[in-house]
Amino acid sequence: MARTRSSSSIRWRYVNPAYYLKRPKRLALLFMAFVSISFFVWDRQTLVREHEEELLTLKEEVERLQMELGELKHEDVPHKKTNTTTEKFDVTKMDDFVIDPIEAQRREKVKDAMLHAWTSYEKYAWGHDELQPQSKNGVDSFGGLGATLIDSLDTLYIMGLDEQFQKAREWVANSLDFNKNYDASVFETTIRVVGGLLSAYDLSGDNMFLEKAKDIADRLLPAWNTPSGIPYNIINLAHGNAHNPGWTGGDSILADSGTEQLEFIALTQRTGDVKYQQKVENVILVLNKTFPDDGLLPIYINPHRGTHSHSTITFGAMGDSFYEYLLKVWIQGNKTAEVKHYREMWETSMKGLLSLVRKTEPSSFTYISEKIGNSLIDKMDELACFAPGMIALGSSGYGPDESKKFLNLAEELAWTCYNFYQSTPTKLAGENYFFHSGQDMTVGTSWNILRPETVESLFYLWRLTGNKTYQEWGWNIFQAFEKNSRVESGYVGLKDVNTGVKDNMMQSFFLAETLKYLYLLFSPPSVISLDEWVFNTEAHPLKIVPRIVPGEQLKPNNIRVRARKEGRFGGF
Repeated sequence: MARTRSSSSIRWRYVNPAYYLKRPKRLALLFMAFVSISFFVWDRQTLVREHEEELLTLKEEVERLQMELGELKHEDVPHKKTNTTTEKFDVTKMDDFVIDPIEAQRREKVKDAMLHAWTSYEKYAWGHDELQPQSKNGVDSFGGLGATLIDSLDTLYIMGLDEQFQKAREWVANSLDFNKNYDASVFETTIRVVGGLLSAYDLSGDNMFLEKAKDIADRLLPAWNTPSGIPYNIINLAHGNAHNPGWTGGDSILADSGTEQLEFIALTQRTGDVKYQQKVENVILVLNKTFPDDGLLPIYINPHRGTHSHSTITFGAMGDSFYEYLLKVWIQGNKTAEVKHYREMWETSMKGLLSLVRKTEPSSFTYISEKIGNSLIDKMDELACFAPGMIALGSSGYGPDESKKFLNLAEELAWTCYNFYQSTPTKLAGENYFFHSGQDMTVGTSWNILRPETVESLFYLWRLTGNKTYQEWGWNIFQAFEKNSRVESGYVGLKDVNTGVKDNMMQSFFLAETLKYLYLLFSPPSVISLDEWVFNTEAHPLKIVPRIVPGEQLKPNNIRVRARKEGRFGGF
């Protein structure tokens, strides 16, 4: 029986080439249709590409005109040309910023404080490590490395104080000499000098700063030549002889040994030389081998065995920044698998921190106690007031419930630290506080040396929550510094926060940290964005760049940067 042809069979014949070969007119029509459609698609794509190119050209022209406008506005400030291998970095990104007049006014007040501190240093202590404002002379607390000058470079740059920055740059280029027969602290030299120079390089693109950072870092490297890889904490800059201070009984200090990672990893990223990164990361690998379940390490570590000694556990002096760097190296490493163990160690330490948290009576101030063996000590250093900022910064790496819990803890601790200031007659905090049942808090060591930790945490909390309360607290602290610490020739600490008696030292970290964090507290979040920069423990911002994995084909990570339009917000 014959089969009838289905409608589907009839439709399919139009895709059979033989059908068109037998019908040349239809083949010609099909070809013309194909060519027309192809031309239309190509034309649309060409128009889109041309449009994108025009937009890119216009954007580049706008940026060029903005830069020229900024230069015209500040042409009264002399600029010296520096030798650079990269362009400068735009640290502000102000395109969508709406000026808050109160913030702008407060920012200028902080900038004025920086100028007062800097010009006093320039006049009475130029090239020395620190200024003694009362006697109007300089002292070399760190071996004559120009600590205040190097510590201030990035603060000057961020605030747009170009003339002062350029003069400091010339001193670093022409007068800074590390070949000194001086036993330097590896920790202090790393966070102030290596960190300060690297930050100046990242911001300005001036290769001279990177070369100087390599010079001093190379002089510090022999400190890591110990049986365990845990560094000695003191080294002679000229001869490379390393040792530990006698008062530690031969042990290395936890914070001094675990607070070089950011700087030396950054140096490897920028030079391509893995020796810096390998030395400091080995320390963490050694400590991780015997890392306790609560993540809390005593402050003394044996450099021969790599094990900890029986001593105090604290988030204050000699312990603090070890925990800070566990978190920040994870951030510096773009939170990738290569740095996952840093985050894991930090989270373990945060579980331990929770075991140290206590509340006062009757006001329920939250504080972090210290521990020796199984005994808790109801004492908290002002130095430990970095912890609220650290906890807030790390809270986003948790799930929603844990994140909220840790952010709440950070806010409670910040309230306590703010009250360290508010509870004294001068409204400036003492060095540490003790907590007794029914008495809330009492000052222990009663001096104030212009420390930054509380302001640092207020800065992080404001950036991460947007709560302006933290700006108000910071402003109150700044006003207390202005009232009690500002003198004719700079700023001084107080010998006693109860009486207001002044000392005779302007610490370099007042310019590097305290004033920088206050300035940023009243600046838009785009100024040194936390998405793009990570601060070392001396408040020197380091650009977050791709991490170098040892064993890969290595080349330096050149920091591609653009000219900073502002640190000077009044120029909008």
